[in-house]
Amino acid sequence: MNHITTNNNSQPAKAPFRGLGVELYPLKFQPILKSIIWGGSDICTFKNITPAQDGIGESWEISGVEGNVSVVSDGELAGKSLDELITTYQSELVGKKVFDKFGETFPLLIKFIDARDDLSIQVHPNDELAKKRHNSFGKTEMWYVVKSSPTAFLYSGFAKNISPEQYEQMIEDNTFTDTLQKYNVSAGDVFFLPAGRVHAIGAGCFVAEIQQNSNITYRIYDYNRKDAQGNARELHTEQAKDAIDYQVYDTYKTEYSGQINHPVELVSCEYFTTNLLEMDIPMARHYEKLDSFVIYICMQGHCTLKDDKGNSLFVQQGESVLIPADTQSTLIIPSEKTKILETFIK
Repeated sequence: MNHITTNNNSQPAKAPFRGLGVELYPLKFQPILKSIIWGGSDICTFKNITPAQDGIGESWEISGVEGNVSVVSDGELAGKSLDELITTYQSELVGKKVFDKFGETFPLLIKFIDARDDLSIQVHPNDELAKKRHNSFGKTEMWYVVKSSPTAFLYSGFAKNISPEQYEQMIEDNTFTDTLQKYNVSAGDVFFLPAGRVHAIGAGCFVAEIQQNSNITYRIYDYNRKDAQGNARELHTEQAKDAIDYQVYDTYKTEYSGQINHPVELVSCEYFTTNLLEMDIPMARHYEKLDSFVIYICMQGHCTLKDDKGNSLFVQQGESVLIPADTQSTLIIPSEKTKILETFIK
């Protein structure tokens, strides 16, 4: 039940935002920085945030997650939340089919993750299980490695077959990592992580993460670490048991060939499609037939975006931009060699 409280110092309710006279334009948002015990020192440097802060584990770039909703940082809509924009502009912002499916919930979450320590081994439920247990979306995601230390690695999927019963026993025996596929990683590596795939980011990894709008995580194993009070972190062994995809695949790494000045598809699934745009000359992108918003994440360099409405926006490394669905085309003009991740929903 929702409760409304008042006091003598309360202010009149703010009139609902109607966006009167404000046409949508490419939107930047204030980053939501997460100070986490395992956080590193690269996010502020990468994003050119001063003064730099140490121990920042995540930067939520574009988020509609409850309690962590992004706020516009630029232009006439500065200070407005992503929720407000969707309520006001609906399909103009996100696309008709996206709005019909997700309503006023933004369907994706964009993050940077910087791990100074090995993160816990985890898995995410699919839509069906997440809906049943948590009334939430599931969590399919992808990683793009921005940079890595010489010893950086991550886990993705199983290297050998195990049964659900063996899984439980290996957690008890502290041998679970023995069955996981381990990858040494370097900048530009891509991993697609459908719901159900066991995974973990290792120390020294700095990644961009594109995922469904969901914060449901089952922690499987945490190396028997203790918190500041000496307590073991909670594990979700039983919940994870029937969320895990136990199938062994030939590889869990996405192989692709980069092409300068030509879009390269990295991932395409029902939840999102992500292309790599690497350019040193202007590149035009046409969205007349795309019924979706588009997100640009600038991974390297800087550029100027120009859209068909006459808007112009400077974008630099570490910044993310939401291109409204009513945008027909953009022209990306690089100031130097520039690399962008382009994401939308087909």
